[in-house]
Amino acid sequence: MLTIHPQHFDALHLLGVIAYQTGNHAQALGLIDRAIAIYPNNAAFYSNRGNALLALSRSDEALDSYDRAIKLKPDYAEAYFNRGNALQALGRLGEALDSHDRALEISPDFAEVYNNRGLVLKELKRLGEALDSYDRAIKLKPDYAEAHNNRGLVLKELQRLGEALDSYELALKLKPDYAKAYNNRGDALQDLKRLDEALDSYGLALKLKPDYAEAYYNRGNALKVLKRLDEALDSYDRALKIKPDFAEAYNNRGNALLDLERPDEALASYDHALKIKPDFEFLYGTWLFTKMKLCDWSDAEGQIAELVGRIECKTKATPPFPVLALSGSLALQRKAAELWVNDNHPAGHALPAIVKCARHRKIRIGYYSADYDNHATAHLMAGLFEEHDREKFELVAFSFGPDRNDEMRKRISAAFDRFIDVRNKSDKDIALLSRNMEVDIAVDLKGFTQDQRVCIFSYRPAPIQVNYLGYPGTMGAKYFDYIIADSTLIPNTSQRHYSEKIAYLPNSYQVNDRKRQIADKHFSREELGLPQTGFVFCCFNNNYKLMPRTFDGWMRILKQVDGSVLWLLEDNPTAARNLRKEAGARGVSAERLIFAKRMPLAEHLARHRVADLFIDTLPCNAHTTASDALWAGLPLLTCVGDTFAGRVAASLLNAIDLPELVATTQERYEALAVELATNTGRLKDIRQKLENNRLTTPLFDTRMFTKHIEAAYTQMYERYQADLPPEHIYVTS
Repeated sequence: MLTIHPQHFDALHLLGVIAYQTGNHAQALGLIDRAIAIYPNNAAFYSNRGNALLALSRSDEALDSYDRAIKLKPDYAEAYFNRGNALQALGRLGEALDSHDRALEISPDFAEVYNNRGLVLKELKRLGEALDSYDRAIKLKPDYAEAHNNRGLVLKELQRLGEALDSYELALKLKPDYAKAYNNRGDALQDLKRLDEALDSYGLALKLKPDYAEAYYNRGNALKVLKRLDEALDSYDRALKIKPDFAEAYNNRGNALLDLERPDEALASYDHALKIKPDFEFLYGTWLFTKMKLCDWSDAEGQIAELVGRIECKTKATPPFPVLALSGSLALQRKAAELWVNDNHPAGHALPAIVKCARHRKIRIGYYSADYDNHATAHLMAGLFEEHDREKFELVAFSFGPDRNDEMRKRISAAFDRFIDVRNKSDKDIALLSRNMEVDIAVDLKGFTQDQRVCIFSYRPAPIQVNYLGYPGTMGAKYFDYIIADSTLIPNTSQRHYSEKIAYLPNSYQVNDRKRQIADKHFSREELGLPQTGFVFCCFNNNYKLMPRTFDGWMRILKQVDGSVLWLLEDNPTAARNLRKEAGARGVSAERLIFAKRMPLAEHLARHRVADLFIDTLPCNAHTTASDALWAGLPLLTCVGDTFAGRVAASLLNAIDLPELVATTQERYEALAVELATNTGRLKDIRQKLENNRLTTPLFDTRMFTKHIEAAYTQMYERYQADLPPEHIYVTS
């Protein structure tokens, strides 16, 4: 036709539409432009030209083209529909909604408009209206697979996961080769913790669409939850090969690498994500925290200031946990927690308000954790579980971590009335189970730490909810009623920085297991890599707690104590290299830093005896490591900060009656370290006092601690039974 009639505008337009439908968008634009040049007054030409421009991501030009179509034909419903799509692409969501509504005024039975209107409403977080819009689309067009799929996405966001799954199944019944629906079905199954089924669903999506980067990414996430980390990495890498600018894949790839204890590679992966997307939500803090794990302090001061500024501006800059080590500000830590929890773990409304149960003869305590195995938390908690008064309390463990069947797992599971493995249940289902069991007090032992499941608590599994031990700070969530603490950790003047009410225990908040074994082995200095002579300062805290200001002080201490060395835990070889380099930069020989490899706990406790003094970190103190040192008989020197995480060691030292080892300023901390290293009589007296106090003061008295925390639980319960709101609780000795 064009050979005979090259000016045939209808033919040019039709060929342009065919080119668009076959994915040749640039060709389509050229053909339709030729048609318009010949005949500029056809509204359909401009509408279809807009479609080609929108497919080419030229949304502003597409919008102009739709406007010209509407000017030529004011009742052009399809042009209003397409205009709404362009406005959505430009982020002008309110105008997009208006445009879709105008299309529906003209053509009320336009199912596709209802579908895309639902997409806009979902983006506006008007989820109920979005669901209604998809339902209208489906009523007009029952075989509309895309609308069923999109309806599932909204239901998933509403945490109505079973209904979401049904919607995806309907979409797949209508369209068996619908790869996107298989992918979304996998996501719903993953949220339901039906991970093997989720992997099968992603596999079907990839079989239909081998270049489906998002399906590889989601598959990687499921594998990561299953701790199949090498396979997860392979999935992320496949996603990135298909879509090199996939920032989310780089981010989760970094998370998997951190779990594999490959922080160097994790940092590089985060670098890629931030290069692609500098404002990637909550990544900056994780990136900076990973640098601290590597003791990479290049521009640390400026980067921490940048993080602080972002949090102050309420930017989604970081998960809460890194802030504990990076900042000593209580206000900042609360703000970071609130930003995170409001975005990631808001109060769930998928369950009705919890119903008040009749008073139980025994108070039913639920402990929720992923760490009922050979983990630091379990080593502290095991004795408490065993000492609980079974005449007054009934204990239920909700375990969502792996079952390694180690000795600690066996010991802890035997201590509970009921020990329930809930790994394969969704957060909502765990909360429902807890409610059905009429748990009175739900105690979260994880907080914002690795493998946490805070969302369980957003559904209110129990009428009283407690933040304890795992996370040394506020959760910033209204659904946590109490935090277990003591007066050293949270002075009354600091209460305003906690969203929870404080349950004050009389000594230290930290439970300890008096049965912890210390190996009989006597290590020589030589086998530990230590010099034959000279004072041994040590710090076995994780390397991310070693901040430049603390390290500056340590180097000044070493310079004043001839022949002394600093014995540190080696988290990773890069951190060791960087710390040696930093020592040299401060005028201290790198050879004076000795690094200890990880070893079994009983032997690790035994090797403490070779050191002379444990010197602590700030803004985040030694926590379990402080108890390790004191239990092993090694004096610990701390400098007290303002935050919970910066006052833990002081809490422990007060509970073991060694307040003389708590410094209130950096200057006093350094002076006391030098004094103890050079005054052998003073240090000997402190060692003897520690030995005398280990089994006679409250810190390692598990039975006494249990009575105190039970008193706190009882006061919480009695307030609830009396219909009183949570309030600060003070347990007396």
